[in-house]
Amino acid sequence: MIHHTCDCCKQAIDSKNSVRYIVRLEVYASLDPVEEDLSDDRDHLLEIHDILEHLDGDEDAGIADEVYHQVRYDLCSDCRRRFVENPLGRPVSQQFDFSQN
Repeated sequence: MIHHTCDCCKQAIDSKNSVRYIVRLEVYASLDPVEEDLSDDRDHLLEIHDILEHLDGDEDAGIADEVYHQVRYDLCSDCRRRFVENPLGRPVSQQFDFSQN
């Protein structure tokens, strides 16, 4: 039998009595188009080749993670509700109760 645990609160999620929610996050670099300079005489393929030659395996993984990252989380009902209300986890601004002066 497969057991699921909420990735937020670490409680077991019983598939018979409660619903398990899956959150998938994708973070990727937004590459804006670069204006092409037709007067540029650089050899771009040679520059790319030089950059790739100077990278080692550890740097390749770091660069790939900076360009694209995907994760998946299992949430229980309570954590799902909190996530939907505040997906970025920002501090909730306090509501001020002003008097009627």
